[in-house]
Amino acid sequence: MKIISWNVNGIRACAQKGLLDFYTQQDPDIFCLQETKAHPGQLEPELVNLNGRTSYWSAAFRKGYSGTATFLKEDCLQQNYGIGIRKFDTEGRFVVTKHKGFTVFNVYFPNGSAREERHLFKQDFLKRFTKYLKKLIDSGEEVIVLGDYNVAHKEHDVYDPVKLSRVSGFLPEEREWLDYFLSIGFYDTFREFHPDKEGQFSWWSYRENARKTNRGWRIDYICATKGLMDKVSSAQVLQDQHGSDHCPVIIEMEL
Repeated sequence: MKIISWNVNGIRACAQKGLLDFYTQQDPDIFCLQETKAHPGQLEPELVNLNGRTSYWSAAFRKGYSGTATFLKEDCLQQNYGIGIRKFDTEGRFVVTKHKGFTVFNVYFPNGSAREERHLFKQDFLKRFTKYLKKLIDSGEEVIVLGDYNVAHKEHDVYDPVKLSRVSGFLPEEREWLDYFLSIGFYDTFREFHPDKEGQFSWWSYRENARKTNRGWRIDYICATKGLMDKVSSAQVLQDQHGSDHCPVIIEMEL
């Protein structure tokens, strides 16, 4: 089974830069997009159901903002679009699909850099979402949480840890949250296979033209619970794939 996550920074824009070719070439079983910036009714059918696949969309009430979508080769057992907290769910940040043996949370985590209000919103999101997930894990459920976390974890996950230590996305409290998130039962699949590899980033600022010099951040993750980790056979960051200011991340599993 191949699972891919990609923040496309606008599905219509990404579609003009090779999204469909990438999808056809990779042929993933589960394909999760974040920051789609679109309602399905605004899109051509070929984007709503890539290659005829079943799709589930969560769009923000505010048009042109946020949004997540999950495309499945085989339909899921159940789906929903939030965690029951209105201020988060109305921003289109979740598509949750239940499969045989595990549940996938496709999530676009908030960005807290715009202003103090959004920083506090993000911290509340991290706290309450983790509490929600802990209940699932404690009940014995196997979970995958993938998407744009908007948090880099360790020093080798950013191009300049000293400079960025006071920047949203790499603040001490955010890194501590990710420590706690992993401690409740999650594994960062990429780091399980590449614990010390440097320069493996998934986002580069357009404004700084940072991709050319690889001044990036690794903020896109596929994290899985312990019962799934012995089934994960590989994990990669597809840095050579263009089309967004993020690149896709991928795992393969033997189920």
